[in-house]
Amino acid sequence: MHDDSSAWAAPGPTAVDHRVSGHAQPPAPAVSLRASGASRVADTIFKGVSGATGVLILVVLAAVAGFLVLRAWPALTASPDELAKISWMNGQSLLEYVGPLVFGTLLSAILALGLAVPLSLGIALFITHYAPRRAAQALGYVIDLLAAIPSVVYGLWGALWLAPVLDPIFRWLSDTLGFIPLFAGYTAPARNVLAAATVLAVMIIPIITAVSREVFFQTPVLHEEAALALGATRWETIRMAVLPFGRSGLVSASMLGLGRALGETMAVLMILSPGYLFSFFLLKPGQHQSIAANIAAKFPEASGLSVSVLIATGLALFVITLAVNMVARWIIARRAEFSGAN
Repeated sequence: MHDDSSAWAAPGPTAVDHRVSGHAQPPAPAVSLRASGASRVADTIFKGVSGATGVLILVVLAAVAGFLVLRAWPALTASPDELAKISWMNGQSLLEYVGPLVFGTLLSAILALGLAVPLSLGIALFITHYAPRRAAQALGYVIDLLAAIPSVVYGLWGALWLAPVLDPIFRWLSDTLGFIPLFAGYTAPARNVLAAATVLAVMIIPIITAVSREVFFQTPVLHEEAALALGATRWETIRMAVLPFGRSGLVSASMLGLGRALGETMAVLMILSPGYLFSFFLLKPGQHQSIAANIAAKFPEASGLSVSVLIATGLALFVITLAVNMVARWIIARRAEFSGAN
């Protein structure tokens, strides 16, 4: 019986005999020792540059801290009689002067964070899980453009447009909830800590949203598909898979926004000028602002010991910002350890 198996075995590319066809067998690629040595040199150079950059960051941080301590030392060691010669100290000690500034800075930044984080979280989730692709791209561009607007523009917007809009709301709060010290004694214009916090919230929303959006995009698809396969709704999938995965990223984004709010100068200065003291939601004229805004307002007319006083307030802001970042890193590390343990 005739065997036709050879007719069904079509020769593949590996079946071609190069000696018969007259073509020489191509040599196998060899590893170039020269290229390997060049790669090792490039790795060594990159490692050295990266390490030097990290050390440079620490050196710059130490230099800034040393400068602030050195220049603030005259104010830290000055006697009450010497500080009394500064007109805008109003006979206060350095601690009494810095205390309201620290309180105002923290209060405005925390209120801004409280307003911005829920909005940023909602925007990021909408862009990543709900919006159509074109709408998500357009909204992402708009959010990114908000980060490019100068703080002076935000300050003008808050002082000229937002304050008149918020004035009826603050009057209603004062009239309705005036028995609570938090809302008592409102006086126009609506240039108070809540107005400043609202502007700061608008300023930090792009930062928190952009970071949160990128973190949510990195959620493993298999986690989301597994939740959907078990019958979870879209919101349940976000709650069980997306939010736990992106929690540390959301904390990092919030701390970045908080750092921006703590150090913001011009927007707060333009809303709260000419000098309002933070008294919960209400402000009284003729006193102080946040640390950064107060430095910007007082520095042009400062000289001698008064410059040291302002730098001492800057040192307090430096310590606050450093503490906030250290706490954020600790929270992220603890969550990473908790996730690894589980």
